[in-house]
Parts: sequence; structure tokens; C-alpha cells
Amino acid sequence: MKRQCSLDEISDGKLYSANDLVEASCNGCHGRASCCHGMGNSIILDPYDTYRLTTGLNLSFEQLLAGKLELNVVDGIILPNLKMIGAKEQCSFLDERGKCSIHNFRSGICRIFPLGRVYENNSFQYFLQTGECRNSSKTQVKISKWIATEDLERNEKFLISWHYFINTAETAVKKAADEKRIKEINMLILNLFYLMKYEKDIDFYQQFEARLSKAKELLGI
Repeated sequence: MKRQCSLDEISDGKLYSANDLVEASCNGCHGRASCCHGMGNSIILDPYDTYRLTTGLNLSFEQLLAGKLELNVVDGIILPNLKMIGAKEQCSFLDERGKCSIHNFRSGICRIFPLGRVYENNSFQYFLQTGECRNSSKTQVKISKWIATEDLERNEKFLISWHYFINTAETAVKKAADEKRIKEINMLILNLFYLMKYEKDIDFYQQFEARLSKAKELLGI
């Protein structure tokens, strides 16, 4: 989720690459992670997040929407996010012990926390959010190790492509002359990138690039 604020307000003022060391490792929160509670609809999922979830859990996107995920409008675009439930507003994927039940295929936002990303000039860098994690026993860790995503270089290229595509789609929604066009844009994004099943035995990034090219063609962007 985008944050309209100065980096100086929320970070240590530095920008990092995947090869840098940063004081982010929480050494395990033992089921008391504040980042898994009270997050509202801010844990937005990109197509790779849902690919990991659907293939990891062997569930369809529709099945996940039945209880674990929900759809919300983000800057004019309908996107899925992790659902918070119960009196404690905890992530729907926490088990009875308060542990993450999908840790191996958790979402990108969960993986990088307490880091964030700042996009500029068709690229991005990481920054360390200083006021988000309540754990006071953090230690240094290499960012690539902390994120623990296979083929991180390709994943970062995907994130850049997705970020700027969604930005363009948001602009298209703002310029849309009527509700019909806005619905058309949103349904195309939902169908192409989320509802349409990704094949587990075919490279995700190849599938994504094919869908991205089709989306740009259909939307004329």
C-alpha cells in the first residue's frame, strides 16, 4: 500500500539494495507479532502472492476469497488483501497458537516487513520502517536472506513491472468517462491476474509477462 509521507518520518533515512545488511531480523516473535494484527486491508497481494498461495495451499483464488482474503478498492483499483478476523483483528492465516500457517509462501509485504519499497525511475530500493515493529531485539540480516524469495532478481523485475502497470491503470480509472469503463478496467485486472489459474508447472514470470502484454493491449496503455 502506498504511503503519502516523507521517508524521514518513517525510516532511518537510508535506502538499501537486496545485498545490503539491515537491522530487521526479529529473531522470532513467538506468536506475538504486531505485524500480524490490526493491519486492516493494507496487506495487498500482487499476482505472485496469489500464485504462491493458490499453488502452496492447492486452492483456487475463489476459495481463498471465501474466508482468507477479501477485495477492496485501492486508489480506484480492486485488489485482494489478507483478511483480518476476530476481536484481535488478526491475520486469517494465523493458527490456534498465533503462528503463521503459510510462512513458506507468505506474501511479499509480509516477507519484507519491517522494510518497505520506494519506487523511482522504473526501479525501487528498500527502506527500513523504524516505528512499525515492536520487537526490540532486532539484529542485522542481509536483505535478500530476510526476504527469502527464490530468484529474487526476477521477482524484483516483476515487482517493478506490476507497480508501474497498476499506476497506469489507476490513471486510466481517474480519466475514465463513466462507471462502465472503470468496471471494465477492474474486471480485466481481476480476471487476467488473479481469477485465471496459473499453471504450477509453467514458469510464473512467463505467464505474468504474457498476461501483462495482453492487459496493456486490451486497455490501450
